[in-house]
Amino acid sequence: MDKSKLKNLAMNFELYIGSVFLAITTVIVIMNVFTRYFLKFTYHWTEEVAVGSFVWVIFLGFASAFKKKGLIGVEILTKLLPGKAKLIVEMIMCVVTIIISGVMFYFSLIYVMGSTKITPALEFSYKYIYSAMVLSFTLISIYSVIFLIQSIKTFRSNDPAELAAEAAEDLAEDIERYSDDIQ
Repeated sequence: MDKSKLKNLAMNFELYIGSVFLAITTVIVIMNVFTRYFLKFTYHWTEEVAVGSFVWVIFLGFASAFKKKGLIGVEILTKLLPGKAKLIVEMIMCVVTIIISGVMFYFSLIYVMGSTKITPALEFSYKYIYSAMVLSFTLISIYSVIFLIQSIKTFRSNDPAELAAEAAEDLAEDIERYSDDIQ
């Protein structure tokens, strides 16, 4: 495997792991529907595996969307503001996100560590399912710190040309993203 593929794998690992869990969910649900309607029986463990896999899909997708700044509620305010005001709001939002995701990380870690619940059919610990929350909030905290550092560096540069170039680049990315969505 060449370096570009390894770099792509490392940069998008949430999507790749989430894709595996989505494939597991899809295969198990299709298998369960087939056996229920055509063979007149079901496996008792399929729902547990499908739900557990889907939880991982959701939390990894959330972390990936945050990393790519694809959460509209977080990004809409910053897109409306010009230059320095945009950077100030970004920095404030990064700090708030660091605090919230840090608190969520802490509480999800406590919850996972204290969990003694097991699945009925497979007798599989829910810790493995719930650990998706811990990973997700860890990643969001890390990405928030990275975004904060980037915003501070840009703010300190005080270069209007750089701010204008960045705004133009953001606009071009938005146009490209939305035109891809339309097609």
